[in-house]
Amino acid sequence: MCYNLPSNHRRLLKDLIGVGGCSRFRVFQNRIRIKDLFMESDTEPKNMMIEHDVSNSMQIDPTKARFPCCIVWTPLPVVSWLLPFVGHVGIGREDGVIVDFAGPNFVSVDNFTFGGVSRYIQITKEKSPITRHPSTTYRTEEEFKLVESGRNQYTWDESLKKTTQEYQKQIYSILTCNCHSFVANHLNRMESGPTSGWNVVNVAALVLLKGKWVNTQSMIRSYLSFMVMFFLGVTFGGANFLTFLAFVVFVLFGWYVCGTYYFKNFIQL
Repeated sequence: MCYNLPSNHRRLLKDLIGVGGCSRFRVFQNRIRIKDLFMESDTEPKNMMIEHDVSNSMQIDPTKARFPCCIVWTPLPVVSWLLPFVGHVGIGREDGVIVDFAGPNFVSVDNFTFGGVSRYIQITKEKSPITRHPSTTYRTEEEFKLVESGRNQYTWDESLKKTTQEYQKQIYSILTCNCHSFVANHLNRMESGPTSGWNVVNVAALVLLKGKWVNTQSMIRSYLSFMVMFFLGVTFGGANFLTFLAFVVFVLFGWYVCGTYYFKNFIQL
């Protein structure tokens, strides 16, 4: 008994079906099935290729200074010799190019200020969803309305572009408007994490506690100068040096905590 033919193949098989037509049809049907298998096998590598490309787009390459969707950190000259947890931060675009607030009215692109990246933390889409709820961290009325209406659809690069445009008009100050302010501004636009409200304190804490070292050399480079200075200070200064260092840490920490949480308009975001 012959199998039922698909309607679009009936006319095509009229000449094939005769005496022994069923066997001919079985051969033809097997050919169709084999062809379908080849078609399915052709599509599978394409899907795998697409997934592979997407994953590659988020690959970090320190040799080329490419850190896609990352917060990056490097030690500061002199300052980090005494305070190794203090450094300069920037943001990696989706293509990995680093953007950082480097000076008055100047945002550096693909030329990370103060040297190569030592630490980084990648902010994936899963970790930084764009929420659809109003937030007071959006400082312009236009952006607040977009979030309130659920139409805020900034991508990572779009948000970074708006932050760059804003900070190209800002005066740099290590105490009130610095590279950490730049990063916090970008993260607030993206509504990164379960809650918004990024500032210079929690950006610094994020890198300090969860940042990954690029390699062993970068860790040594970040702490070696501090260890040498600390040894020399204790050797020649003794208790006076330790008192001075504790005082500097206390004043610096108190400045940013008070300026962030008690005088909210004091430090630029």
